[in-house]
Amino acid sequence: MEFFCYHRDRPGSLPLREKLGEEHWSYMDRYAEELIARGPTFADDGETPSGSVHIVDLPDPAAARAFAFDEPNYQAGAYRDVLLRRWRNMLGRTMWDFPGGRTGGDRYLVLGLAPERSAELAVPPDRDELIAFGPLLSDDGATWLGTAALLRAPDPETARDVLSPGRYADIEVHDWEFGGRR
Repeated sequence: MEFFCYHRDRPGSLPLREKLGEEHWSYMDRYAEELIARGPTFADDGETPSGSVHIVDLPDPAAARAFAFDEPNYQAGAYRDVLLRRWRNMLGRTMWDFPGGRTGGDRYLVLGLAPERSAELAVPPDRDELIAFGPLLSDDGATWLGTAALLRAPDPETARDVLSPGRYADIEVHDWEFGGRR
């Protein structure tokens, strides 16, 4: 089962995150084979971390909750909240398989939350810039609750357009970059 996990930073937590950097990396190293994508998001200044994205393939919801809530930064109080949802990898690849590589161009996390109506989610026709794409689902995987995409785009407005604007109650766009030691 695939899961989308987004830890959002608590304001002022950067010193704590820096202190726990190696603990975070070591924790994530334990999941290296299960990770589909990972990396930090950034505040509007493009430099201050604002969160941490992990898309991971785990056996069940209990394992996903343990992954999210046993993470050292979470345990130490660096994060203000966690978005944890079932997810489906509609591209069938990891971020390391993205043809555009790890660098070059601006990268974004786009979250479409609370779809206004239920419908079949389709991968956008121009998928060359998509790094990861899939629905956010209920714990049982039966109800579509939103969409998460990681992509390369020239600007936040173009990134936002990967999701149909009238289809979601809210769309968030966050600066994001590839993470991990791979």
